[in-house]
Amino acid sequence: MNISASDLKKRISLANDLMACCSLCPRRCGAKRFEGKTGFCGAGSRLKIYSYRQYLGEEPPISGTAGSGVIFLSNCTMRCAYCQNYRFSQLGKGYSVSPRVLCDIMISLQKRGCHNINLVTPSHHLPGLLEALYLVSESSLKIPIVYNSSGYECVEALGLLDGVVDIYLANMRYSDNKLALVYSETADYVEINQKAILSMHKQVGDLVATDSGIGTRGLIIRHLILPNLLHNSEGVLKFISESLPKKTYISLMSQYLPLHKAKDHPELSRRITKEEYDTACAMLERYDLHYGWTQTL
Repeated sequence: MNISASDLKKRISLANDLMACCSLCPRRCGAKRFEGKTGFCGAGSRLKIYSYRQYLGEEPPISGTAGSGVIFLSNCTMRCAYCQNYRFSQLGKGYSVSPRVLCDIMISLQKRGCHNINLVTPSHHLPGLLEALYLVSESSLKIPIVYNSSGYECVEALGLLDGVVDIYLANMRYSDNKLALVYSETADYVEINQKAILSMHKQVGDLVATDSGIGTRGLIIRHLILPNLLHNSEGVLKFISESLPKKTYISLMSQYLPLHKAKDHPELSRRITKEEYDTACAMLERYDLHYGWTQTL
């Protein structure tokens, strides 16, 4: 983090103001969360986590050799029909913790040798996270903070993270709002997501890593290839090519599985094919995007 304790304290207050009549995410549902109400995401006023662990399954600059300190937060601002984490993102599984407990978890992950603290689906828990990070700053956390996001983020809330987050690990799911509405109940995803990605890049810039390849700062964009929807992927990659530096790091993900409610959408009821993934990889070449990672099926 590159922010003073006093400034972080002010941002905690501003984040609480946003949550009081909730406008932390772009839905701005107005839920009075401090009065026990929940909004679209299903979250209350307390931090809620599903699990935490030392994890080697992220992109190479995040996992490194010792793993990322992943903390899965409960609930989500989207409802993706195919979500692999639906048990905690949509069904709300997990347990409430205080900012002090979350601070202790972060310190414990650092002691295990994790390269970073990786906050998964964090935006609706922003006030509690900032408070935990305030306590962590007093306990000498020395590893980067990774903000692992769906990419559906309010620019105003992102502004409270400037100088707090070191690495944005953000999804770009859709280039077509009709798809976003049908598959994720998010009718304005494209415009919101694009503005959020540009804001993230303005804060942290291109990915920077140590000599050993461990990420210290910057933006990584994830894009999950969906079956039968290569035109969606092309729209995402075209935007990145036209709106961000050519050195933008992209993780082109092949691991789609027809989980949760994907069976309700016949076109999503299978894994992607090798031909589909190879076509998506060819798009990277076409749009002159040469930084990042591809996968095998």
